[in-house]
Amino acid sequence: MKRETWRLTPPAVKWLFVLSFMMNMGFYALIPYLTLYLTDSFAWTVAMAGLVLAVRQFSQQGFAFLGGVVADLFGYKGTMLLGFLIRGLGFLLFATCTETWQFFAAAVLSGLGGSLFEPACSASYAILTPEAIRKEVFSFRNVLTNIGVVGSQLAGTILASVDFVWLSVFSGLLYIVAAFLVLVFVPPIRASNTSGKWTDGIAHVLRDKPFLRYTAILIGFYYLNMQVFLAIPQYTEDVLQSKTAVGIVLATISVSVILLQMQVTHWLDGYQRRLTLIGIGALVMGVGLFLLSFADSLWFIMLDALIFALGTMISVPQLVDMVPRFAPKEHIGAYYGFNGYSLAFGGSIGTFLGGWMYDLGRQTGYDWLPWAVCLLVGILVAVNLYLMEERYRYHVSGHTS
Repeated sequence: MKRETWRLTPPAVKWLFVLSFMMNMGFYALIPYLTLYLTDSFAWTVAMAGLVLAVRQFSQQGFAFLGGVVADLFGYKGTMLLGFLIRGLGFLLFATCTETWQFFAAAVLSGLGGSLFEPACSASYAILTPEAIRKEVFSFRNVLTNIGVVGSQLAGTILASVDFVWLSVFSGLLYIVAAFLVLVFVPPIRASNTSGKWTDGIAHVLRDKPFLRYTAILIGFYYLNMQVFLAIPQYTEDVLQSKTAVGIVLATISVSVILLQMQVTHWLDGYQRRLTLIGIGALVMGVGLFLLSFADSLWFIMLDALIFALGTMISVPQLVDMVPRFAPKEHIGAYYGFNGYSLAFGGSIGTFLGGWMYDLGRQTGYDWLPWAVCLLVGILVAVNLYLMEERYRYHVSGHTS
C-alpha cells in the first residue's frame, strides 16, 4: 500500500486488517485439507466431501442476508464478535467428528458464524474507509487475506500431516482469539439503520433490480473461485501424490497475490468499466483452470495456478467495491449480506457439482471435463457482465444513467 494511502486509513480499519488476516488464516488452514481428510480417512467420494463444503458455504451465505440486516440494526462490532465465537466453536467440533451427520452439523455451525461476521466486517470496511481510498483498501485486504493463506498452508501442511484434529483445534482457536481482539480493540461502529425496522433493508434490496442481476451473475464467479478448495487440491494430489505439493500450489496462488495485487490494482486504476473488469478476471480464472487439463507436473500446475490468481487480482477488488456503490449507507450490511447469495449458490454448486464433474471425468476418461466447464462458466460471466455494463452504463460513481 502507498504510504499516503496508509496514512489516510483510519485506525479502526487497521484493526480490521488484523482480523482479516486471522480469519483467513484460520479458514484456509482447515477447509482445503477437510476434503482430503474426508476422502482419505473416511473413504468419502469427492462429491460427498464437496457436499459438506457446500452445506457449510450455503449455511453461511444463505443466512448472511439476515446477518447483514442484524448488523445494520444492532451494530457491527457485536455482530462480528458473536460470529467469530460461533465459527470458532464450529471449527473446533470438526476435531471430534466421527459420524457423517456430525461433520454436517459442524459445517452448519461454522457457516452460521460466518453469516454474522462476514457482512458486518465488510460493511465496517466500507463505512469507515474514505471513498477515495476504498479500492486500495479492499486490494490491501486481499493481500492480507493471501498472506494469511500462505501462513495457513504452512500450518495446514504440518498439522494435517500429523493429525487433522490438531489442525481443527488450531483453526478454531484463531477465531476465538479474533473475537477477543474485537472485544478489546475494535471501537463501537454505530448501526446505520435507525428506523428500527428489520424489513426496510430487505425490501430495499429486493427492489434494486440491477443489484439483483449483479448478484446472480456472480454465482458463476464463485463457482470458479471455489475450485481452490476442492478440484485444484484434489487434482494436485491425484497427479503428484503429495500433500506437500498441494500446499505449494495453493501457496503459489497466495504469494502471487501478495506480490502483485497492489500493482495490478494500480495498473487498472484508470479503467472505469468496473463490471467488465470483473468479467475479464473471471475469464482469466476460467482459462487458468482449463489449462489444468494439460498439466502433468508441479511446475505446470503452478503456472496454471498463477494464471488463475491473476484473474482473482483483476476481479476481487472491483467486485467488493461495487456493493457500496449500489447500497445506501443505512442498508450496506443488508446489501453485503444479500450479495453473499452469489457465494452461497456459486460456492455450493462449485463444490458439489464441481466435485461430481471431477469424479465423472475420472470415471469416463474425460479428465478435461471439469476444466472445460470452468472455461465455459468464465466466458458466461464475462459476457453477462459486459452486457450489464452496456445496459446500465456503470462508471466510477456506480450509478445508472
